[in-house]
Formats: sequence, structure tokens, C-alpha cells
Amino acid sequence: SSGINAEWPLRPGESVASCIEVLGVGYIDGLQMEELIEALKQHLKKNYDKEEDRKEARKDEDYDEEVEESLESELDQDDYILGKIADIIHSLYGVFGENFTPMFDKLTDYFVAMLAPERPSLEHQWALCVFDDLIDFAPNSVPKYQHHFLGPMANYIYNPSPGVRQAAAYGVGALALKFPGQDSQYAEFYNNCLPCLVNVINAPESREAENVSATENCISAVSKVFKHVIGIDNLDEQTIQTWMSWLPIKEDQEEGPIIYGLLMDFIESDNQYVLGKDNANLPEIVKVIAEAIINKTIQSTENAELTGRIERFLSPLQANTELWQAILVHLPQTHQQLLAGQS
Repeated sequence: SSGINAEWPLRPGESVASCIEVLGVGYIDGLQMEELIEALKQHLKKNYDKEEDRKEARKDEDYDEEVEESLESELDQDDYILGKIADIIHSLYGVFGENFTPMFDKLTDYFVAMLAPERPSLEHQWALCVFDDLIDFAPNSVPKYQHHFLGPMANYIYNPSPGVRQAAAYGVGALALKFPGQDSQYAEFYNNCLPCLVNVINAPESREAENVSATENCISAVSKVFKHVIGIDNLDEQTIQTWMSWLPIKEDQEEGPIIYGLLMDFIESDNQYVLGKDNANLPEIVKVIAEAIINKTIQSTENAELTGRIERFLSPLQANTELWQAILVHLPQTHQQLLAGQS
């Protein structure tokens, strides 16, 4: 119905985002869309002003730990609201694609402002998520906005906040999928981002619980650049061995198929840096695959194509009893049992 209440899209339990995704294009008419955008705009403006107020409060002579605690709890509330707004925009881009861009134009200034270095990290994260959706669902609009988000996306790969790192890394990978090839207009951007992504992955605490998700998004972003921009035949031995040393990943079921898909690309192209001299790396490769099946970063029901490729790789190995035993001897008992069930 007409007359959208500004509070309505963000009310707890009300999932506008899900409704848009389930009901599709016909769910919102032109007038409702304008009202929804206006409601989101009001929230984004309010959010911007609240952060300005917090800055002033921190300069005030009454500022102390108690005030800071109250400001921090406000930030948590803002995080929730911005997350809701990002969900709605994700759904709108998912349903309307490029056709949503004229509406997004009305909100762009707020998201660009959120990317400024002095804004809080939760704003950086949600603004990057929104530009990630732009890349995923409306790539033709990317050149129009690139000057707003490419710089921050590259800079925030090193951000102290794991959520910001994750959103930045995801964007680099998404761009590589949509604008591939060594002659891509974003080739220089990819080249600048690669060393940063590698440094984040290789950092001492990159696999700690709070960092692992961001790290695995970095591994996926590097994998996408290798496959879609540089080309796997153009990678040198050290680069490939560094990439192999990052496997297996532990958590990311969405990025898992990308990463292990690249592993299968290397294997199927008989890449000697991956397979090793006289196939010496086979035990390690089989161990990585078994680990991925155990920790569900490869799920056979979700990834039938990838699972088929893995089976085609494992079957001839399993058929050669002597070779298979020589591989299994290097594997933990859990992995051996899993692979016994696969044969």
C-alpha cells in the first residue's frame, strides 16, 4: 500500500529484503520504490548526523569512559540499521540489476561519505558491501562509480577490522570475475591489490577465529585474479606454491568452490608446480581435498560439478592399489576413513 512509514523497512522481524527477493520485480511499483528509497535516505542521513554528534561528544569537556560506553552502544544500534539497509539494497540489486542504479544514485552520496577514512569501520564495511553488490549485479554501472570506491577498496584490504577487510577483498574478486583478462581496464588495480591480499593471508594471526573469514575471502580474491585475469598458465612456481600453502580453507562454504575449483584447474591442466616432481605432491593434494569434504567447504550436494571433477581425479588413483596405499599412509585416520567410503 502507499505511504511507507520511514521506520518500517528496518523494524526488527520485518524482512523487506526477503520479501523483495521472494516476490520479485512486481512486488514494488514505481511510487513504492521512491518511498522506500526516501525512507532509506532518511535513515542514512540520520546515521551520518549521529556520527557527527559522537565526534562532538568526544571533544566535550564532560567526555569520559561512561560517555564512551554510551556512544559505543549507539554504534551497535547503527551497525544493525546499516546492516538492514545493506540487505535491502542487496535484494533490490539482486532483483532489478542494472535497472536499480538510477534509484541507487539517490543514495550514493551517503555511501561515498561512509567510505571516508575518519568514519567508523562499521560504515566502511557496509558501504563496501553495497559497492560489492553493485559489481555483482550491475557491472555496467561500475565505471560510473569506480572513482568513488576503488581507492578505498584497495586501502581497506589492510584495515584492522576483519569485516572491512572481508568486504574489500570480496570486491576485488568480484571485479576480477566481471572484468577479466590481462587487458582489463582494472588490470593495474588488480596488480596493486594482489600484494596486499597476499600479505593479509600470510600475516601471523590470519587464521585466528576472528580473522579467518576475512582471510579466506582474500584467498578467494587472489584465486579469482589468478584464474580470470592473469591466467593459470602464466603463474610461476613460487606463486603457485605460496597459493597451495594456504590450503585447506576451514570455513567459507561460499568461496570454497572457487578456491577448490582453481585447484582442480591446476590438476586437470597437469600443472607440475602443483603435482610436484613425479607427482610427489599427490598425498598433500588428497589430504587437502579430504579436509575440505570433512569441514564442508566442499559440499557434494551443493557443488555437483566440483564434486564430479574431484571424483574423476581420485578414481584412477584409487584404482591403482599400490599408489593409493602410498598416498593414504601420509593421511590421518579420519581422512583415510572418509576416502575409504569414497572409493
